[in-house]
Amino acid sequence: MHTISGTLQAVPPFDFTHALRFIGQFRPMMGQQNVERARMTKAFYIGDKTGVFTVESTGTADQPEVRYTVWSESKLTADEQAQAEADISFFLSLDNDLRPFYALAETDPQFMPIVEKLYGYHQVKFSLTAFENACWAILSQRNQMSISLAMKARLAEDYGDKLTVEGISYRVFPQPTHLTGLSLDELNSSIHNTRKTECIMSAANAFATIDESWLRNAPYEQVKSWLLDIKGIGAWSATFVLLRGLGRTERVPLDEKAILAAAQRVYGRDDLTHADVQRMSKHYGEYAGYWAHYLRVGG
Repeated sequence: MHTISGTLQAVPPFDFTHALRFIGQFRPMMGQQNVERARMTKAFYIGDKTGVFTVESTGTADQPEVRYTVWSESKLTADEQAQAEADISFFLSLDNDLRPFYALAETDPQFMPIVEKLYGYHQVKFSLTAFENACWAILSQRNQMSISLAMKARLAEDYGDKLTVEGISYRVFPQPTHLTGLSLDELNSSIHNTRKTECIMSAANAFATIDESWLRNAPYEQVKSWLLDIKGIGAWSATFVLLRGLGRTERVPLDEKAILAAAQRVYGRDDLTHADVQRMSKHYGEYAGYWAHYLRVGG
C-alpha cells in the first residue's frame, strides 16, 4: 500500500467540526465513510485508481489548515496527487469564501443565529462526484429512505470498488463507466425497480460522456438543461444536484420540503410557501444556495 500526505489550505473561516457533524448526521451519506474524533476517512477514485483518504484539521477557524493522507495500491503520479488534492478540496468546499455570505446575513436578524451556530461551516458536497448525487436523486424520488439507501448500497457493493486500509474496508460508489456496459436486466438485479434502473442507466450514459469541470463552470441554465435531459431528473433533482453535487450556490433547490420547513421555523412563519423561499433567497445573490443549506443544516 502506497501513501502520500500533505496539507490543504481552506479559506477562513473554516471549522471542520461542523463538517464532521454534518457527515455523521446526514442519512444518505451514512456508512460511506468512517468518522472518529476529529478526522474522516473515505474511499474515492483517482482517475482509474481507487484510493482512501483521511483528513483532519490542524489549524484554527481563522488560520485553517487541513492535513490529509491518501492510500492507494499503486503509486500515484504527481498529476494524480494533484487531482486527489483538488477532489478532496472540492468535496469539503475548502475554497469557498464565506465572508460575503456572512456580511449579507448581518442584515437578516432572524437568520444570523444560524450563522453563529454554524460559523466556519463550508458545505460538504453530497459526494466527490455529481454522478453519485444524481443517482441518489433518482433513487430517492417517491421512495422510502430505507429502500433508497438499500438500492444505493447494492449498487456500490455490486459495481463499486473497495480498498482495505488499517483493517477497515472502504467502498466507493461506481463510476458511470462501470454501469454503461451492463444490460438493463443486469443493472436491475441490483436496483430491483425497472423504472429506476432505466433512469440510472440514462444518468450513467450521460455522465460518461461529460467532463465534470464543465458541469461545475458552465452557465447555470446550460448545466440545468443538460441535467433535465437525463431520464428521471426533473426540476427539483437538477437544482439539488447543482447545489449539493456541483457546488453551484446561485440558486435554491426548487420545492425542497426540508428547506421550506426550516425556513418556517427560523423565520417563525408557518404560512411561508416555496415561492416565498425562492423570493427570500434573492437577498443572498450568488450565496442563495448557501443560505438554503445553512437553513437545512442549522435550522
